[in-house]
Parts: sequence; structure tokens; C-alpha cells
Amino acid sequence: MSSSSAIIHRAEQVLFANYARYPLTITKGRDCRVYDPDGREWLDFTAGIAVTSLGHCHPKVTVAIQKQAQRLVHISNLFYTEPQVALAEALVAASFADRVFFCNSGAEANEAAIKLARKAMGPKRFEIITTTQSFHGRTLTTMAATGQDKVKQGFNPLPPGFVHVAYGDMDAMRQAVGPQTAAILVEPVQGEGGVNVPPPGYLADLRALCNREGILLMFDEIQTGIGRCGTLFAYEQDGVAPDVMTLAKGLGNGFPIGALLARAETAQALGPGTHGSTFGGGPLACAAALAVLETLRDDPWILENTNRMGQRITSGLEKLATTHTVIRQVRGQGLLIGCELTVEARPVAEACLEAGLLLATAGPHVVRFMPPLTVRDADVDQALDIFATVLGGIHEAARA
Repeated sequence: MSSSSAIIHRAEQVLFANYARYPLTITKGRDCRVYDPDGREWLDFTAGIAVTSLGHCHPKVTVAIQKQAQRLVHISNLFYTEPQVALAEALVAASFADRVFFCNSGAEANEAAIKLARKAMGPKRFEIITTTQSFHGRTLTTMAATGQDKVKQGFNPLPPGFVHVAYGDMDAMRQAVGPQTAAILVEPVQGEGGVNVPPPGYLADLRALCNREGILLMFDEIQTGIGRCGTLFAYEQDGVAPDVMTLAKGLGNGFPIGALLARAETAQALGPGTHGSTFGGGPLACAAALAVLETLRDDPWILENTNRMGQRITSGLEKLATTHTVIRQVRGQGLLIGCELTVEARPVAEACLEAGLLLATAGPHVVRFMPPLTVRDADVDQALDIFATVLGGIHEAARA
């Protein structure tokens, strides 16, 4: 096997340079640890950006993929397959929804949600209200829905029909609703925008507003769903159910899959010929995702551990903040935790990588802690120790 540096060199000759990759090649992963070609080990607190929630190569998911690959890999949505039906049944049973559409990613799921809202509400109600600092994908339409200007630079003109208001600001949201409004699309907790948690009652107020105005409430749970925030879906913590929800990331534990969930009266708007996906809901992806849902259903320890480890990380970071002034704020839910810094986040993440810990950033000043939901006390303590050492180095450098 080639060395890490050799693979990186080869990659630079043939791949687009659209990712700001860290200088690390990963060849193997087990639970919350990954390894490079030279056998060096890292503690992975990115989980593929909140994807491998059950840990790398979870045995039940791996076996489900292996068994399905021996039976049927692809047949297209011109026909029925049992893995797709079984997964849809599991999602319906676990959520508010009556119907499910499958695709391959979070961006595709949000594209489908936008199309559904416009089709269901009719030609005069086409506008979607989203929030500043939101992130809904990188297709042209989901970029237009995203409330961050930096992702849109160089891609104008973007599709019209989107209005952005401040996240958590109900007065602004009420003022934005008009006769052309079809839906409100929000993340229960903003992930890419900096791990921003809304004020108490925000989701309930959105539900009441949508009920009063006769518009759809759509939750983007691409990053927050499938246990990441401590319940299967983040909306459950507020006792508020949407009309439409999108899922991806943790749903397949690394196998690409996205899903659009909706109530029956809304879902019926997408009849034959209105939307589709060649690979969406394929047998392999559905077998993997069904194994994920069954594991979460059958082992309540996982969600209990998510909340307990989330509190352990949060408490540890807050304790560090008392001695490291570089930490401005700690926030999040479950195992989606953001640590806002007074310095740039990327160099901190790079220093952590050098010390054996993988962290992701969320904007210029926030590092994210997103380990697998199966992370243990010793892993958390090791990560906090590494993070503390890195912050200590920043403090010493500043003093010098």
C-alpha cells in the first residue's frame, strides 16, 4: 500500500481542488478511531461530518451490506424492493410522517423538499423562508436556500424564491410571511453555520405560525437527525412535528442515502413523473439504513450514551474555558457540539490533527465535536486532553 504522502501527491494530480483537505490519508476505521497507510492512529471526532454515527464499520451495518450485495445491488424504481419498503416502514413508524421518498444525499433531499412545497402549495405560493447562517446544500437551488453568502460567490444568478431571516428571530419570521409564502425551512440546530441552538420555544412558535398561515413547516435534519442530538430526531425534544423533514448523513452510517419524509396530504403532490432518482432507495443503501435504525431501536443505550457523552464533552469544554480565554462559548445538543473560539478555528483543528485528534470546523471560529454516538468516557477524556494541550500551546504562543 502506498504511503499517505504518496497518495496525497497522486490526488493532487487528478482531483478537483474544491476541498480544503487536511494532510491525512485514511485507509481504515473502527468505531471512533481511524488509521493511515503507515498504521498511525487518530481519534475521530468528526464521524465523517456527523455521518458514521454508529462508528466506523459497525458490524451490523457491515453485515447488512454484505448480505444485500449478494442478493441484489440495483434494479431501479420501476419496480419494488423489500429493503426500500422495510426502511420506509421503519421511518414512518418512528416519525410524524406517512410517506417517504429516497434519494442519495442531503442536498438531494432538500431539493425534493423544495419541489414538494411548491407543488403542494400551488403556483401562487412558491416562496421558501429560510434563515441566516443556515446550510441546505450545494446544488444551485439549495445554495439559494442557504443563508450564507460565502457559498454563493461566483454562482449567480441563483434560482429565485427564497427569503432569509435571522435564525431564532420570530418577529422577523412573522414579518417575512406573505401571500407568496409556501413553507418555512429550518434546521432544529444549525450545524455548518456554527452549531447554533435556537431560543426555547422557537420550533413551537414556528409550528403555530405555519398553522395560522396555512403554510408548510419543513425541518432540515440532515445533520441533527438519526440520534445526533440525543433523540432519534431533534424535533422530538421540542414536542413539535413538522409537515416535511429531510434526512441523510447518519441514516446510512456512511453508505450514501437521503430521505424526504412528509405527511400524506402533502406527499400526494408529487405524483408519477414529478420527481425521481435513478439510484435513490437502492437495495444496498436501504439495507444499510435499516440496520442503523434497527440498531438504534433495539439498543437504547446508544441514545442514552449520546446525551451522557454530550454532557461530558460540554462540561469538559466549559471547564477548559475557565482557564483558556481563547474559548468564547460552548453550545450544542447531544453529540453535536460547537466550541467558539476567539481565534481562527482551522489552525486549531490542524494542531489537534497533529496531536492525534480529528475535529471539524463550522465557520471561521467554531470547532465541532461530533464523535460517533458510541464514543466512551476514555475517548472523550483523551480528546479533551489533546484539545487542552493545543489550546495551551496557543496561549503560550500568544504570551511569547
